[in-house]
Amino acid sequence: MPFALLLLGLAVFAQGTSEFMLSGLVPDIARDLGVSVPAAGALTSAFAAGMVVGAPLVAGLARRWPRRGALLAFLVVFLVVHVVGALTDSFAVLLATRVVGAFANAGFLAVALVSAVGMVPGDAKGRATSTLLGGVTLACVAGVPAGAVLGELWGWRAAFWAVALVSLPALVAVARSVPGGAAGGPPPALRGELRSLRDPRLLVTLLLGALVNGATFCTFTYLAPLVTEVSGLGDSWVPGVLALFGAGAFAGVTASGRFADRRPGPVLAGGGLALGAGWCALALGAGHPVLALALVFAQGALSFGVGSTLIARALYAAQDAPTLAGAFATAAFNVGAAVGPWAGGVVIDAGFGYRAPVWVSAGLVALAFAVTGATGWQERERPVGRETPLRR
Repeated sequence: MPFALLLLGLAVFAQGTSEFMLSGLVPDIARDLGVSVPAAGALTSAFAAGMVVGAPLVAGLARRWPRRGALLAFLVVFLVVHVVGALTDSFAVLLATRVVGAFANAGFLAVALVSAVGMVPGDAKGRATSTLLGGVTLACVAGVPAGAVLGELWGWRAAFWAVALVSLPALVAVARSVPGGAAGGPPPALRGELRSLRDPRLLVTLLLGALVNGATFCTFTYLAPLVTEVSGLGDSWVPGVLALFGAGAFAGVTASGRFADRRPGPVLAGGGLALGAGWCALALGAGHPVLALALVFAQGALSFGVGSTLIARALYAAQDAPTLAGAFATAAFNVGAAVGPWAGGVVIDAGFGYRAPVWVSAGLVALAFAVTGATGWQERERPVGRETPLRR
């Protein structure tokens, strides 16, 4: 993989840390800024909503920019809003920084996905995608637990400062290493790129990605109460459990990157079946700490392995939208990241307990298989460089 692609992963690591770190900082933010815990929790929803709206909107505005210039602009905005967030005493300002930061994150990731696949041969999009998303999984392994520790030691503002500091070397690295021009001359007409959304294969792939990612974040969001209230582990285990899930996620995207281009069918079919079964096993076995910890690692691997493969398939399917393909994938997966935690919260509020979100995750994966069967969508083995049509 090109070195510049690894540097893009560093920036994605900083942004992934920002997206997920609030799960451990909400109570402190609520106390410090004088708002309720549910109000502070809206910071997470605002970020997810900003990602969904921002990905196609900002990527569309930046279509004619040189890719390096677009990436640098998004990174600068992302860095600045975290400095503002660390300094402000106003909850309204902090909420606004989360929305603006999400727009910058969405734009960066959309352009980075397109840039990443442009740095590799046409038959290596899966490997490029998995390398880039390795930054997200490393954020789960190291960034989120580190943010929780910083918040515990020096307050929630320290976590915001840390994200800004990590963004600095990423900014320098992108400026020096990412190719400066827009690839392939002028971009195609925006209307033509948006027309590609009519492709049933692309739409189904994006829907499957949203469902799988919704399942992932439905359980991930409530892992802390699951392991403390159901598994019986102490609060001190929570950062380690989050890191364990992230370590599995890193293993999953690394392994799937080897097969996502040449053998996507077995990854999606076999991995999807194992993913659904694993959520059921976790729901049933969460009361046994050793089993629960093993399943947390396994589900992290399966969730991100299947998810990153679906992103790669979306990029293959969106070849008629070379500048917006990454935006489509980013928006779809963040729909899942927003809907999954909401659905988990609904069943918890209904009194079904902390195992309930895991059952919802299993149900979302089952729904993904139902969609696959209803549409006739499947990935067959194919020669490298050719696309597999949506069969009906």
